[in-house]
Amino acid sequence: MEWMVRSRFDFGNNKKRGGMRYIRIVSALFVLTLCFIIKSHNSHDESLIATFSIVAVDVTTGDVGVAVQSKFPNVRPVVPWAEAGVGAIATQSFANVSFGPRGLELLRNGASAEQTLQILLASDQGFQTRQVGIVDITGRSASWTGSECFDWAGGMTSDKTGGKNKIITGHDFAAQGNILVSKATVEALAEIFQKTKGSLADRLLTALIAGGKAGGDRRGEQSAALLVKRLGAGYDSTSDDYIDISVYDHPTPIKELERLYNLHKLYFFHTDEKNTIPIDTSVCRELQAIMKDKYYKGQEFYSGLTDGKFTPETKKALQDFMGWENYDVRIRQDSLIDKEVLDDIRKNYQNWKLQSKRNKKEQNK
Repeated sequence: MEWMVRSRFDFGNNKKRGGMRYIRIVSALFVLTLCFIIKSHNSHDESLIATFSIVAVDVTTGDVGVAVQSKFPNVRPVVPWAEAGVGAIATQSFANVSFGPRGLELLRNGASAEQTLQILLASDQGFQTRQVGIVDITGRSASWTGSECFDWAGGMTSDKTGGKNKIITGHDFAAQGNILVSKATVEALAEIFQKTKGSLADRLLTALIAGGKAGGDRRGEQSAALLVKRLGAGYDSTSDDYIDISVYDHPTPIKELERLYNLHKLYFFHTDEKNTIPIDTSVCRELQAIMKDKYYKGQEFYSGLTDGKFTPETKKALQDFMGWENYDVRIRQDSLIDKEVLDDIRKNYQNWKLQSKRNKKEQNK
């Protein structure tokens, strides 16, 4: 317990004595005050969440998130926690689920990722069975693996690699895992996350895929989740729920998570203006024919001529059709169409026609 006693009064910054003593005492009082503010909840239910995860922040966009995979059903409500403008947390191994909401409150009140982690561990008698990764909104990160976590277990940040019984710190992300085939999983999470370009969600998912390919949980796969928060980026811009995808129980959960992420982008992400094309005569005629086919969706969305003229009648029919097909956030008021939406409309219509032909052949047998 020597580390635990020391951590309550010294954040592990190896500060010099003397002139810095007053600052250290003030910092200690800050930590202790936060400890009393937030109840420790030592009576929580504990489950072994053997998994690998990565928590990260994009300090440019403010996105914060977690990607996780586990040989445990429905990992989403247990491991990943995030709040826009605050940070992200992953709590696993014999998970103390209260670390999620309590940790976010500490971050919200000004504690750094490392300070938050030290406070949480100091309030928990079972800290040696825990594994935790934290990143705050400024980009500071920290990871912990208790000495009683099952091998292979450890973590990585941008600056350090850590085994057990030691907090490691860095910036932008923290990757960690337990009951892994080897440390190659965590190394892949860290390496690929840092190399990948694109949005935070893209980088998190790409890193998770790489971690799975590098070995992953040595017991196998079962569930996965991707959680990303962005200010005002929810469905109707009234929430911060940018991405929240969960695979409860699946033989290949990471692959399924990737499929669901692509669906989510289509139905929840707004149009990239660079990806629009004019509804010219050819495209308009094609859309009119699809919307006029009353057998396709069980009703006729468009009843006018299939003449390729994008009239107000055709425009209204297209808006109604897109709403019916759940392309809500990509409905437009001009004469352009999102190419991703158009491709999906074409694909779905062709698949329906092929299936209709198969059904007719079966009926004629």
